[in-house]
Amino acid sequence: MLTQQIKDKISLSVIWASALITVGFLLWVVWYILSNGLSYVNWEFITSNYTSIGETSGIWPMIVSTVYMVAASIGVAAPIGIMTAIYLTEYAKVGSKAVKIIRFCTESLAGIPSIIYGLFGMTFFVVVLGFGYSILSGALTLSILILPVIIRTTEEALMAVPQTYREGSYALGASKIYTIWKLILPSAMPGIITSVILSIGRVIGESAPVFMTAGMVARIPGSLFDSGRTLTVHLYKLTTELYTVHEWHMAYATATVLIVVVLVINLVTKLIASRFNTATY
Repeated sequence: MLTQQIKDKISLSVIWASALITVGFLLWVVWYILSNGLSYVNWEFITSNYTSIGETSGIWPMIVSTVYMVAASIGVAAPIGIMTAIYLTEYAKVGSKAVKIIRFCTESLAGIPSIIYGLFGMTFFVVVLGFGYSILSGALTLSILILPVIIRTTEEALMAVPQTYREGSYALGASKIYTIWKLILPSAMPGIITSVILSIGRVIGESAPVFMTAGMVARIPGSLFDSGRTLTVHLYKLTTELYTVHEWHMAYATATVLIVVVLVINLVTKLIASRFNTATY
């Protein structure tokens, strides 16, 4: 019969093994992508235009389209998400029907597959509103997709602000709106920035909703009403047309750029989160 000490050692071994396996999978994926694509990433590859034939297959139009998509979707979703979080934490009564309905909607939005967002965006923004396959259609679709992330993370950041801040402000005669804008929001700003950065990573990583609403045109969009191809959509397109060794190289090089961008975003998020935790305690 096993003693409690042996059971504890077995449990600890299983925990450590699970953690090492998880880290190992991450390192394996990162190493595999970087080892196959890093040697093909250079300044010319990043700054040149894309051509489906020949050896000049740069990703500059895709980078510009990705930046447009991120800026437009965050510009729409961030104000709505932050204002919703302010209402839930500062104005709505705890346990009220309004709070329950809003939280149910955000949880439902978070659980919907991204391809469903793409279908909705293609039907509503592209066809019904007549925006066509454009950066605007893709950004509006992705703004709905990232709303749960912004709302939930911002809500947690606002709730982490000590109640004594509010009570002290009210005791000095400050109004509720003044307290929120001048005291609560600045205190919760690291958490709010974290929610925005996480949303940026989500926007960059999506492909299905984007190619169903923004299209796949590999050129620099002149405006939000032009079609464009983001980096993830470009990678998808490359992997469906792998006819030559050069296209394999370009696919791995594009994946390398995406991996580096995602890792940088996660690193920045961790730094902001650690600063937020330090400021809280």
